Amino acid sequence: MEKFLLNGSNLTSEIAKKIVDENITIGITGDARKNILRSRKLVENWIKNDEVIYGVTTGFGEFKDIKISAKDLEKLQENLIKSHSAGVGECLPKNIIRLMLLLRINSLAKGHSGITEELIDYLVNIFNLQIIPYVPSQGSVGSSGDLAPLAHMALFLIGEGFAFYENEIYPASELQKKLKLKPLTLKAKEGLALINGTQMMTAYAVEIIERAKILSKLADISAALSIEALQGSYNAFRDELQQVRPHKGQIKTAGNLRRLFVNSEINKSHSNCGRVQDAYSMRCIPQVHGAVKETIEYVNNIIEIEINSATDNPLIFPGSKDENAKHIEGGNFHGEPIAFAMDFLKIALAELGSISERRTARLVDGSLSGLPRFLTDNGGLNSGLMIAQYTAASLVSENKILCHPASVDSIVTSANQEDHNSMGPIASRKCFEVLNNVEKVIAIEFLCSCQGIDFLKPLKPGEGAGLAYNIIRMYVPHIESDVIISEFIQSISEVIFFKDFISEIENKVGELEG
Repeated sequence: MEKFLLNGSNLTSEIAKKIVDENITIGITGDARKNILRSRKLVENWIKNDEVIYGVTTGFGEFKDIKISAKDLEKLQENLIKSHSAGVGECLPKNIIRLMLLLRINSLAKGHSGITEELIDYLVNIFNLQIIPYVPSQGSVGSSGDLAPLAHMALFLIGEGFAFYENEIYPASELQKKLKLKPLTLKAKEGLALINGTQMMTAYAVEIIERAKILSKLADISAALSIEALQGSYNAFRDELQQVRPHKGQIKTAGNLRRLFVNSEINKSHSNCGRVQDAYSMRCIPQVHGAVKETIEYVNNIIEIEINSATDNPLIFPGSKDENAKHIEGGNFHGEPIAFAMDFLKIALAELGSISERRTARLVDGSLSGLPRFLTDNGGLNSGLMIAQYTAASLVSENKILCHPASVDSIVTSANQEDHNSMGPIASRKCFEVLNNVEKVIAIEFLCSCQGIDFLKPLKPGEGAGLAYNIIRMYVPHIESDVIISEFIQSISEVIFFKDFISEIENKVGELEG
């Protein structure tokens, strides 16, 4: 993909992440440009006719009833950006800021915000130049949109604040001179159009959902390796069992496991062992992993609606003729859909980590696994993978704290004018932390399950699980004696999250369903 043209309706989370990760240039379609020009003309006509429009000819929030004189309309927008740049805390991750900018451009491209052609082109230009405004991570309550973060993002346009460029940070005015860019004078409505939206929380959501899709498949692979190492039964993954409780995710997960287990020598070796059934963390993988898959699908649908939505206020509706045009004050900026989705997803992801940690605990417990205690031959002198399980337990427990839903909280702002807020940005940031933790928990399961399989040689796992094992062993060796475990966890992470890991396995067994 050399260039992607936005029209306000054609973006997906997958495409958005690809654009940012691969530095693909963007533009806007001709139809989007026409819609932008048309709505801008309406705004200018309404101003000429002295029409009262919230945030255009009035103040903001509690100041909604204060009329602003025509000579101060541009100053009003500049003041808005400066006064709302009240964020604190560490800078957001750079890829999240880039996603914020991309999503804001796409929302404005719908043509309902009343901005100028000059503004949309400026935004597209700084995105393509890979200029990244400095945006603090804290300060948004997620209603009236992500006001503070988006205001900080907009500061660069008026020559204020700071921005990253080619891994250096510059004062905005200095970087503009370096790149021969001029600061913009924001026209009426444009400051409000820049900051009224859910793009911070939704940028996080895009990053999270795309990584969660990958994590879901990895969890199935790591679980398959654990089943092999623990010499578990395949009975719980039979298709007829899933069909009488036909949740889609459950059926998909069981199917993935069956594909990974084909031609397993390990399973054949204990087919008549007399074990009736395994522990829940092994037997109930389809039910738990499957529910996570369905949560991911649900949340993905919410995100894809949001990234193609107009989240400004007021919004401009041209109508078939100019005389039918209208501006409507509403609440499309309210972040509740994303807040709920992120709270839901972090609970699901935390459970994916929780059940993984339980399998890891079984692997290192010799009384449960039948393997050497803590997966080391010379126990006592060596502690083996004892503390790897501690780390997984710590991350899982941390996730339980992070999973308290942000969206159940609200607090009044703007003197009771804005009396219910979504806390969507907090939900998104906490979901991001949960995701990062679960990725590490799954990496630890891979480490332990591969170590366990080593003790079953010369028997081989199923073809798919075996390929996963072989790829990991190309980079991460069997642990003979005690080593710095954190380095091995990091190495495993680098292997499994590299895009070719899953695709190589799918080339062998067929596509794994997410």
